[in-house]
Amino acid sequence: MVRGSKPTDMVKNMSNFKLIIKNLYKIFGPNAGRYVNSVNEGMSKQELLDKHNHVLGLNNINLSIPERKVQVIMGLSGSGKSTLIRHINRLIEPTSGELFVDGENVLAMSPAQLREFRRKVTSMVFQKFALLPHKTVSQNVAYGLTIQGVKEKDAKDQSHTWIDRVGLGGFEDRFPAQLSGGMQQRVGLARALATDAPILLMDEAFSALDPLIRTDMQNILLELQEELHKTIIFITHDLDEALRIGDNIAILRDGKVIQKGDPQDIIMNPADAYITDFIKDINRSRVIELRSIMDSKTKGTGTGLSHKMSVEEALPLLNKAKTKSFAVIDEENKNLGSVTLDSAIGALVRRDESAVSERYK
Repeated sequence: MVRGSKPTDMVKNMSNFKLIIKNLYKIFGPNAGRYVNSVNEGMSKQELLDKHNHVLGLNNINLSIPERKVQVIMGLSGSGKSTLIRHINRLIEPTSGELFVDGENVLAMSPAQLREFRRKVTSMVFQKFALLPHKTVSQNVAYGLTIQGVKEKDAKDQSHTWIDRVGLGGFEDRFPAQLSGGMQQRVGLARALATDAPILLMDEAFSALDPLIRTDMQNILLELQEELHKTIIFITHDLDEALRIGDNIAILRDGKVIQKGDPQDIIMNPADAYITDFIKDINRSRVIELRSIMDSKTKGTGTGLSHKMSVEEALPLLNKAKTKSFAVIDEENKNLGSVTLDSAIGALVRRDESAVSERYK
């Protein structure tokens, strides 16, 4: 396992990144280290399993995660999402690679340093809630604080504050079995936030919830993030959820990052046929924003439309406009460019389509 004791030059030069993962491999099996070079030279996941009875979990992961943003890691079942997030707090040990948080090598931490890191730097929200059934809502939320050594009264007061923040005021003395799934996950979120850890790890946190409750939890998370500005690593297999929550997205397949970047760029410029197939069923009109289709070389005139407005919202306005075009502006009303009815309609066409709706023609 590669465990340098000092940050690399890359880490020193990227102080705006909260977390940097370099050349991370995870192979499950008794002789894992023996096969890192083989995988690096092109051995597939299936070949590694068939020939050597070892399982490839992560294949040369490289990610730089900005501070105070939401980084979504997504992919289908078995792609390596949950394996990756569990490397960040070393619930799983890598076979090879480097992982830095605030320039500090997590893989070089002593057991005592790692305990402190888990207590104060990272917190985690699990898919299956992971609440303590014999403790009340208040006690569950305060659990991380008590482990940190916070006095019981102070921990209780802080837990009640976060219980209120997630909309569960009045349920402090209930037990998990007395709550719905959505309410239990609110408790899990409150518990993770109560420790005030700067990094929030969310492993398929909302996937076990019904669609309406899931949307509600997404709203709560986005509202809290607007205020708290945590660095969030959010695992999901749902593209709509990823597009709604993520500032950046990394898509995994067979343990390897296939594409990473801004959600708009992924939608507009899929890296390969796999990504194209992955995004084919999304509602492009609701997802694509004007910033992705505007002409930055031509400054529009008249009333401006927000660069974050969706094509779906813009189409009726463009259709009614005499010039069939608008200026595109940012939050400070700066003119960024222009958008036309034709470019908005064109954005709805996937690369494999040859026709569009005649609705706005």
